[in-house]
Amino acid sequence: MSEIRTVWDEGMSDCGLTPEQQQVLKRALAKMVVLGERVGVSTDQMILLLESGLTMPELLKYLASGGAYAA
Repeated sequence: MSEIRTVWDEGMSDCGLTPEQQQVLKRALAKMVVLGERVGVSTDQMILLLESGLTMPELLKYLASGGAYAA
């Protein structure tokens, strides 16, 4: 969870969202990180998957499947 705080502090605070929206987004990201940890996918791996073209819904599906992607 400290990784989320670090990224958030580095630039997400001025992204145009209201404080309430920022909190919702922060909680959602924290839940994705926890889910990733439970299935053995690190935050860095999630970032690489997104950078390689996976969408957020696809990433969530991948994590929910336990890290075994089903197209």
